[in-house]
Amino acid sequence: MAGMNMQQMMKQARKMQEQLAAAQENLKSQTVDASAGGGMVKVTVNGEMELVNLTIDPDALDPEDVDMLQDMIMAAVMAGGMVPPLVIALSTTFFKNRWTEADRKAGLVNYIMGLSFITEGAIPFAAADPLRVLPACILGSATAGGLSMLFGCASPAPHGGAWVIAVITNPVQYLLALAIGAVVGCLVLSFLKKPLDKATE
Repeated sequence: MAGMNMQQMMKQARKMQEQLAAAQENLKSQTVDASAGGGMVKVTVNGEMELVNLTIDPDALDPEDVDMLQDMIMAAVMAGGMVPPLVIALSTTFFKNRWTEADRKAGLVNYIMGLSFITEGAIPFAAADPLRVLPACILGSATAGGLSMLFGCASPAPHGGAWVIAVITNPVQYLLALAIGAVVGCLVLSFLKKPLDKATE
């Protein structure tokens, strides 16, 4: 009797996994539109939480500045999204005593994920230690995004990470903003995380 209940439970669990996978796949093709300022600023985000479109009403500012401002915001958002995996990668590389060997190995792939604007690379680390990882990543992302705006960096591409550097205005300053944000986040995270016991490493 217990064996049959276990088989039923496993069958239901598989069915739920299939339904969840189908729902996630369906979400990828969905978009959500939002606006602020009485419709002056409109954004579109896809099911993978990627910024797909940003529109600023020309009446909100000088019409000649609208396209440039939209592209500057796109660049800042992309810089902010690249930082969290880079924070993890840098911390696991340069502050090894704060991380287990498995974490250090997993951290290496975050260099590529960060440069590719795949923020999800930081999720396992944030889920495991949200009180330290999230504030560090948020501070690093805000630094990179703010510096990107300050340096006048603009990107017509909503994603692509560092691989679209050729189309970004002020590319050297953009990479500098990204590096500074990643280092700030890394230092904050590595300060918040205490060194592990030798046995834990």
